[in-house]
Amino acid sequence: MNAVSTLPDDLDDALEASLGRFPTTELTRSVQTLIRQYREGFDRSVPALGTEAAVAAYAGYRMPATYSAVRAALRQVALLAPGFAPETQMDVGGGTGSALWAASAVWPTLRTATVLEQSPSAIAFGRRLAGHAPAVAVREARWQQAFVDRSAPAPTADLVTMSYVLGELSPAVQEDVVGTLARGAAQGAAQGAARGAGMLVIVEPGTPAGYARIAAARRLLAASGLHVVAPCPHDGECPIRPGQDWCHFAVRLNRTALHRRIKDGTLSFEDEKFSYVAASARPSPRAESRILRHPVKRKGLVTLRLCTAEDGLADRPVSKRQGETYREARDAVWGDAWPIGRESASPAG
Repeated sequence: MNAVSTLPDDLDDALEASLGRFPTTELTRSVQTLIRQYREGFDRSVPALGTEAAVAAYAGYRMPATYSAVRAALRQVALLAPGFAPETQMDVGGGTGSALWAASAVWPTLRTATVLEQSPSAIAFGRRLAGHAPAVAVREARWQQAFVDRSAPAPTADLVTMSYVLGELSPAVQEDVVGTLARGAAQGAAQGAARGAGMLVIVEPGTPAGYARIAAARRLLAASGLHVVAPCPHDGECPIRPGQDWCHFAVRLNRTALHRRIKDGTLSFEDEKFSYVAASARPSPRAESRILRHPVKRKGLVTLRLCTAEDGLADRPVSKRQGETYREARDAVWGDAWPIGRESASPAG
């Protein structure tokens, strides 16, 4: 697993101050309601973030994890495409701004950002947090009460993000939204040609259901003519058989004292599992293969579970006799591109 993730100090301080406006007992009750909704499914007739207390509870309960997961996914895109320097971002269903902060942490080149969110309470809370950001793209972001569907204009930006949203939508709406985002990516590429723009990143929980939504989105994006950038090393069908396994990754994050209290937890950390897909309107470098599980390390031997472009799923042994490759395998972690340092070896398209 990669190094422990932490929130930026400015976001952490702003979140602590904003949560301090509510009694911890009220936040804890709201968190338990949210946990029940995540486990049992959302009632789509009732806004998930309809009250200020619900938004605060959501931010305290989920924002550290969603920030960390989105940042981890975006970082993989940045490693694969070092020439991608987005200046504009559109975050769809942005909640309280996790992806806004995460994108700014990965790409300091961002100058402007727009967050589309349906909940006025979430917009107010997210705008309050963003006011503490040192990055102009976050601090001066435009927050709009809106969402994306088939009838809405396709969102266009160098970078379009959507995280932890599809699970709150019906399957038919999911398809409409992903199709609209695909059109927007193509338009964004045309508008930002010099920056290699037109990148779309979708993140969902790393559960079998979350992966299924990502897999469906990936198929739609490929059918729309977009090129898969990450985590997959190819545009073909996912080699994982439905019901047998699922493609997901994990990031470990610190829990603050307040975070532990409102979640009624005792551990100082948690592991957030996530699934994601990044796709571009233009061909982009991508990994030769992707590590899908923790490497199995024995004396003188490391075995990597890989998704490959040519052989589908494969278990690759790396022995000590392979010298530098073995040392790289010892340092490799779940979710890395493989081989290390050759992320740009396999152009998409």
